[in-house]
Amino acid sequence: MCRHLAYLGPEVALGHLLSDPEHSLVHQSWEPRRQRSGTVNADGFGVGWYAEADPVPARYRRAGPIWADLGFTDIARVVRSEALLAAVRDSTRPGADGEAAAAPFADGPWLFSHNGAIRDWPDAAAPLALGLPPTELLQLAARTDSALIWALVLHRLRAGADLGPALAGAVLELAAAAPGSRLNLLLTDGTAIAATAWGDSLWYLADAAPQRMVVASEPYDDDSRWCEVPDRTLLTATRTRVELTPLKETPLGDKECP
Repeated sequence: MCRHLAYLGPEVALGHLLSDPEHSLVHQSWEPRRQRSGTVNADGFGVGWYAEADPVPARYRRAGPIWADLGFTDIARVVRSEALLAAVRDSTRPGADGEAAAAPFADGPWLFSHNGAIRDWPDAAAPLALGLPPTELLQLAARTDSALIWALVLHRLRAGADLGPALAGAVLELAAAAPGSRLNLLLTDGTAIAATAWGDSLWYLADAAPQRMVVASEPYDDDSRWCEVPDRTLLTATRTRVELTPLKETPLGDKECP
């Protein structure tokens, strides 16, 4: 499993979100509070962020634990952004892909992360992989289930799907092919966020006054405004709006929590 986080809002230093809070993503790399599978996320990490007037995000990824990377400490202190996606990784199986297997995966304006695992990998997912165009299959970012999921999502995005439908379609297809999979996905294009809760925790923090939105595997502090997303739910969000849609069911519409 993994932990991940996406942010939209006023410009902020990366470290203000990823390392400064008491239960930050950095802290979750060795002591997550709500992770349902695995205990330490030390098999790589990454952060992608958007610069002003540039729709293509920059990325910084490494194969080792986030707490051991002093370069990240400096980057997080000085780099500022209005939108980002970051993740710390706990690999399901040993592999030699290194930082190529670390989220966020990227293409054009999109950043993507997967928290979970495909059950009976790779056998259960093989029919789905064969359904991709050969050129897309040959361009997999890594030999992992997360990379294949990203390819399935990206195929839908390139065909014109919005963020939410691209995630929902991939999750439902994967869940049918590999029941019991954990499919918490997170996607952003720098202006909106989409995420799925499917087998692990997902929360969001909506702060209307500064138009700030955070979607994360778990809260990074004890702010009472954090809201938990029900399992089997698609979340779509902008800086000012959140919509929760039960997967396979009817939309819940906008949600406010106390």
